[in-house]
Amino acid sequence: MRRIVQSKKLQHVRYDVRGPILVEAQRLEAEGHKILKLNIGNTAPFGFEAPEAIVADMVHNLPESQGYADSKGIYSARTAVAQYYQAKGLTDTTVEDVFIGNGVSELINMVLQAFVDDGNEILVPAPDYPLWTGAVSLAGGTPVHYRCDESNGWNPDLADIEAKITPNTHALVIINPNNPTGAVYSAETVKALVDIARRHDLVLMADEIYEKILFDDAVHHHVATYAGDDVLCLTFSGLSKAYRVCGYRAGWVMISGPKHAATDFLEGLTLLANMRMCANVPAQHAIQTALGGYQSINELIVPGGRFYEQAKLASRLLNKIPGVSCVEPRGALYCFPRLDPDVYPIDDDEAFVIDLLRAKKILVTHGTGFNWFEPDHFRLVTLPDVDMLTEAIGRIADFLATKRN
Repeated sequence: MRRIVQSKKLQHVRYDVRGPILVEAQRLEAEGHKILKLNIGNTAPFGFEAPEAIVADMVHNLPESQGYADSKGIYSARTAVAQYYQAKGLTDTTVEDVFIGNGVSELINMVLQAFVDDGNEILVPAPDYPLWTGAVSLAGGTPVHYRCDESNGWNPDLADIEAKITPNTHALVIINPNNPTGAVYSAETVKALVDIARRHDLVLMADEIYEKILFDDAVHHHVATYAGDDVLCLTFSGLSKAYRVCGYRAGWVMISGPKHAATDFLEGLTLLANMRMCANVPAQHAIQTALGGYQSINELIVPGGRFYEQAKLASRLLNKIPGVSCVEPRGALYCFPRLDPDVYPIDDDEAFVIDLLRAKKILVTHGTGFNWFEPDHFRLVTLPDVDMLTEAIGRIADFLATKRN
């Protein structure tokens, strides 16, 4: 019988956040072990529940949610998103500039399928959220990773970006606040990134899903506000993280800038939206409620709030481990600590996290899974409460004590 094999399109596609380490974790769970999963930013398992108003509004609209919706999204949701960006200074945003999707992940894939031709180069940060690299590859493009500088708070290395632009470079991806590093870019940095795109005629793709999760004096600056009317900008965001509804899959992409120059691309994006019929309709009813009125996320990101206290605790405890350094996150839900290669000579960081999983039943993700260049980092989710987080990092410290030179 002929062997049935995966498509060659998948040859260079990876998504290690749910890769071999998760398979090993599932094997251990099947044996009866309890695994603490710190590999994905899934809020619900750690006691973060959706605001009651969002749940109530979705339930209230269920009877009217049984049929297909407009392929770009229901009118109330798209209007709410458009008005949200109007309030941020993007006053020209209209309902027609918004596409609703089954989370940002679906929209990233749709946009890249509509935008990328074989061999097109897309600049993606390193480290990155690996869906970006995988989706570029799946669309036939070539992800080119620009370095973010750990010694400079994980800010993008602007010179490295410039050095990697070629005549075949078509877009620049910006993840801000950043996953996995927790960096939040200053206005000056965002302006500089936009200026690079402007000078080299690049499309900007701004992943801003963590825009509301900010600590201390960190301020989020929307890329689109600096792109103006001469740089096409696609802004991605949604409800999953700030509103603790990961499973609802309610996200959007907003298009701004010279849309008159992108009519053919937008026609292609509309075609793909039509082909998937529509996004999940019940969850779309949550968007208007979420974006208007009281913002419960504010209680979580200030001193005393869980997101704030857990992020601070995690970076503090990690930095106490000999040979470990961690830039304190200024936003998002993660720490991305470095293991000093002189103390921990690791050649294979995926094998390292699998060894940690087997020994301590803690599931984290290796740094090269986020397309980092060296096997000397791992990502840890800061969602567990302070007691659980203290226990988890203590187990990691115990494990590392057995690995030191």
